[in-house]
Amino acid sequence: MKTLSTVLAACGIAFAGAASAANITIYYSPTCPHCHHAREFISNTLIYEYPNLTVSEVNVFDEANNQMFSDALKKCEYESGGVPVLVVGEKCFQGYADFMQQELRDAVAADLSDEEKATAAENKKALEENAESFKAAHSDRTSAISEYSAASKDAAKKK
Repeated sequence: MKTLSTVLAACGIAFAGAASAANITIYYSPTCPHCHHAREFISNTLIYEYPNLTVSEVNVFDEANNQMFSDALKKCEYESGGVPVLVVGEKCFQGYADFMQQELRDAVAADLSDEEKATAAENKKALEENAESFKAAHSDRTSAISEYSAASKDAAKKK
């Protein structure tokens, strides 16, 4: 059975070593409201709390991404193709609701050092105190999120 890190590496996403809890892959549909809320939580909160977090977004409506999504469903042992599916390190989540936010934070922090966890706690507090100012001061964090497309990776390989 292929691991997600093997699948991602084969698809052109390279990770140093095994999948890290500081990486999230979110499989989403552009028409899914739960996907929208999950992506919003990640882009407005998690990337600021965890400065080493990287996020790959995979649109399941893009047929080129079907194999990758199928492999993730198998890895996560999900029978349903419902989205969002979030893969955080070795943990999988299907669906999204606000009550899941702490569980997602815990999954991201699972393999972090005590220092990285302390930084995340400080960042969370700063976000709660003045989100607009904190986000402005850390605007570079928006680059932590990238859209993955197997089609564009295949086109790049052909060139």
